[in-house]
Amino acid sequence: MRGEKGFALVIALIVTTLLVALLAEFVNEVYVDASHSRNFVASQQAGMLAESGVAGGIKLLQVSSSLRLGEQYSSLLEPWAQPQSLDADNGTVTVTIEEESGKIDLNSATSQTGVPDDFYKNALLRLFDNLKLSRDLYDPLADWVDTDDTPRPSGAEKNYYGTLKPPLQVHNDKLETIEELGLVKGYPPEVLAKLRGMVTVYGMANGIAAAKININTAPKEVLMSLDDSLMTGDQVAQILEYRKTKVIKTLADVFGSSPLTNTLSLKVGCKGFIYRIRSEGKVGESVSVAEAVVTNVESTSPTILYWREY
Repeated sequence: MRGEKGFALVIALIVTTLLVALLAEFVNEVYVDASHSRNFVASQQAGMLAESGVAGGIKLLQVSSSLRLGEQYSSLLEPWAQPQSLDADNGTVTVTIEEESGKIDLNSATSQTGVPDDFYKNALLRLFDNLKLSRDLYDPLADWVDTDDTPRPSGAEKNYYGTLKPPLQVHNDKLETIEELGLVKGYPPEVLAKLRGMVTVYGMANGIAAAKININTAPKEVLMSLDDSLMTGDQVAQILEYRKTKVIKTLADVFGSSPLTNTLSLKVGCKGFIYRIRSEGKVGESVSVAEAVVTNVESTSPTILYWREY
């Protein structure tokens, strides 16, 4: 009898242990499900905040345009050029805008037919120098864009890309995004990091001719790349100092009667037309980013050239 009681006690302890384990598992499942539900809702809310931030960025560009009172310039002194952060009921949204028109257009520096715009090609080669990158990077980029199968001396065509694992198909067309550069021979992440903010694939005005590089928004390295004479001396430093307090409305404002005024006037201007808007929405620990490239922002129906959410 005593043995039976002992056995029953052991059974009871085992059952109790199992029940406690099941209860703990149930509580954990409820907690995890509730946590996942909260995270999902927060993620959706963060995404909506990010999207609304892009719309807000477009409005900010339109307001900046109206403040110019019809004058033909855009500059880093305007409201759009300052990062904006806003608190919403349940999170925050941060919007930053940069002008694609202040960068060197890779699609103008290369060509599908092998005859690029000399100004943009030479500007890109000087930019490689300024960033301490090899000029040999030009050949694989040009081969990626052109339609022939003959590689340049430092370039690569389908015979190279076909041997990769996995193999790649040469684009043989204009670059569609900056990220596409990562597929080109010789452009690892560290090279892309140096070029980002200096080059664009959205440099075309109305999809026909290359838009002028905006001297008001171009980074120092791009300014130095516009002409051989700007790579030495202190003229670029003077331009950067001038831009801190004043808007460059004509090239003569900074170059005076120098031959550079005429030399650059066909390729360099004082107003941009294409902008990249990056909007980050944050709710709790959830972060969502919407990125858009827009043009025609002065119209009632701006054109979206690129959209990405992540």
